[in-house]
This record gives sequence, C-alpha cells and structure tokens, in this order.
Amino acid sequence: MAIPDAYIRNFRTMMCAAANGDLSLMECMDAVTGEPRYVLCAVSLQGNDYVMTPFGHLHNGNPYEAYVPPGGSRLEAPAPPG
Repeated sequence: MAIPDAYIRNFRTMMCAAANGDLSLMECMDAVTGEPRYVLCAVSLQGNDYVMTPFGHLHNGNPYEAYVPPGGSRLEAPAPPG
C-alpha cells in the first residue's frame, strides 16, 4: 500500500508549519453532523487576515481500535508508565 503523493506533500507542509510554530489545533464544527471536531491547521497571514489550512482532525474515540496498519495486526496502546 503506497501513500498518495498529494498526502505526502500535505504531510511535509504540515511538518514545516509545525517547525515554524505555525500549526494550530482549532475547534470546528463538522459540516455534515454539526458535531465538534478538533482540526490540525497550518496558520498563515495574508495581508491582515489569518488563513487556516486544515490538514485533518483528531480521532473521536480510541484510535487504537479504529485503525489497522499494513500487515493486518491491530495497533496496541502503549503501556502506562510505571
């Protein structure tokens, strides 16, 4: 399974935004359900306006139960410290 080039470019852009301190977490509303979503965004300034470019939202629920990595085995949550 290969990651599409557009996703790789977006990931690199997001990492640059993070390195520059231009990554934010915004509370938004899902356009379909109206439920709150917590969205990772790059922030830029165009003139006097801030522009938020969304990259994705945080998973609602337990992400270890929602995803299966390549190879087919379930993800495991890390053990708590101590």
